[in-house]
Amino acid sequence: MLELRNLSKSYGGRAVLDHLSWNFKAGEFVAIMGDSGVGKSTLLNLIAGLDTPDAAPGESPIIVDGIPMSGLDDDAATKLRRARMGFIFQAFHVLPHLTLLQNIALPLLLNGLSTTRAEEMLEAVGLGGRGHDFPHQISGGQMQRVAIARALVHRPALVLADEPTGNLDPDTADAILTLLQREIKATGACAIMVTHSQLAAKKTDKILHLSGNRLQETTIVKPFEQ
Repeated sequence: MLELRNLSKSYGGRAVLDHLSWNFKAGEFVAIMGDSGVGKSTLLNLIAGLDTPDAAPGESPIIVDGIPMSGLDDDAATKLRRARMGFIFQAFHVLPHLTLLQNIALPLLLNGLSTTRAEEMLEAVGLGGRGHDFPHQISGGQMQRVAIARALVHRPALVLADEPTGNLDPDTADAILTLLQREIKATGACAIMVTHSQLAAKKTDKILHLSGNRLQETTIVKPFEQ
């Protein structure tokens, strides 16, 4: 579903990612872990098209659903992201002038789809009955839940999540991760989640550790098992 081929990114002459390669499969929920500053969020931003990878001769370093991203113009890339991707970022990006229901329905409207599923997703993240509220009327954790519902509402093929449970209490975080699992399995989507939480990572199918410019599959040992 998603292929990384010799993906590199440098800032100010310092390589953050250097010839990184990995294949992510449809229907797979993957956690990416690693030390702060190692490039986890940079990786998500590159996949999302919010940042540009270093030039790679001969091939596109990012291929989504068989489509080389570097071969798309801005309009085609925007349409691909809008239709095929869902984003959950730490800053929420919930639009303050729209109600909670309107925020969640936005991807459906942009893709010319019926908005009826927006109510279903509002209920699924525990905010049923609050669709007419505005973002300034809810907490940061509730805004994160709105962002998660918005990312999943149009059934994207690729979900990118940067610390999606960072602003949630443990019970809500567990419920949200269960929702992510259910949506991924139901739609056959691929989900990539950057997280520092071992509990969150353990809800995924596969855990990758990013270090030294490489991804490596790993397992996490609970503290009491060490």
